[in-house]
Amino acid sequence: MNRVSLVGRLTAKPELRYTGSNLPYTRFSVAISRTYTNQAGQRETDFINVTAWRKQAENVCNYLDKGSLVSVDGKLQTGSYDDKDGNKRYTMDVIADNVQFLESKQQAKERKNDNVTPYDYQNNQSNNNVDVDNDPFAEFGETVSIDDNFLD
Repeated sequence: MNRVSLVGRLTAKPELRYTGSNLPYTRFSVAISRTYTNQAGQRETDFINVTAWRKQAENVCNYLDKGSLVSVDGKLQTGSYDDKDGNKRYTMDVIADNVQFLESKQQAKERKNDNVTPYDYQNNQSNNNVDVDNDPFAEFGETVSIDDNFLD
């Protein structure tokens, strides 16, 4: 089974593009803080590339911006290409089946008005400008366990 679920913040405003056959798509990156700290006591961040297609891509581009909190469900896809020097490069992307918007327009507006960068929330939770009361996952704790029977 090839399934991926992510929760994080967009690293940039997504841009809508079209294939040669006029099929809409967008590629964007989601920043996700690791659940543990490094030796310096800081949380490191992973940046995951995501591709969304058709109406999902249009919605992402129309309603999301840099720093938007999202949940992405999809599948992992690998690929490769030869760079300009002839070296083989490998890619790994999540192909989105579903992108959920996890903050309201009002919450996004408040975040922008407070001049909070997307990474302030993830990497510096002691920042006084961040209202953690609006975090939809604040009461979940460190882990979430889902019984396999739930998926049936």
